[in-house]
Amino acid sequence: MVALCVTAGNWQRGRMHEKEALAAALAAADKLAPVPLPASAEDWSAWRYRRVVVDGRYDASDQFLLDNRVHAGRVGYEVVTPLALADGRYVLVDRGFVALGRDRAVLPQVPPPPGEARVEGRVEIAPTGFLIGNAPPQGVLWPHLDPARYAQRSRRSVLPVYVQASGGDAGEGLLRDWPPPDLGSEKHLGYMVQWYLFAALAAGLWAWFAWRRWRRT
Repeated sequence: MVALCVTAGNWQRGRMHEKEALAAALAAADKLAPVPLPASAEDWSAWRYRRVVVDGRYDASDQFLLDNRVHAGRVGYEVVTPLALADGRYVLVDRGFVALGRDRAVLPQVPPPPGEARVEGRVEIAPTGFLIGNAPPQGVLWPHLDPARYAQRSRRSVLPVYVQASGGDAGEGLLRDWPPPDLGSEKHLGYMVQWYLFAALAAGLWAWFAWRRWRRT
């Protein structure tokens, strides 16, 4: 029990350090001026939260919506549009939030601007691993933004990251006041202390009963 609790506490400590590193990266990235999005990178995680600019053409025919999103207490969708780059590849752009209409059966129509577009935004990495509710897309409705799944479905060459747009023409009805990511390092700190206390309690109980047995014998 002591070994199990210490292992769990160490894992929570590792997660806390990861979240603290992400918070530091976010703070550092916000201080940097936007730079062009690279065509490739050995480690895309180093680009997470970086502010970038990218030029291309939106493909309105393959636009899709991230379902069940909430913004300022309102339910709606996030609008994701593939942006065709000059080298023939694509990058997914989360163009913003649009509120749900009166009838869920009628999806919002938020076409991207035509022609050449310059997008300014922040590089984001889609979550990986097991995701609750990560069902297959239903037409244009997707549960999560997944560049790998989009590349497989569209048979296109797609960058493994996406851009959370912040500048440029958002289009009618789109909101882009993105809240900062909730990294939650304090939560892991609390869990870490809790597991270490459980380990100390288990060790104390073991010592107490061992001492009582030694006294009797």
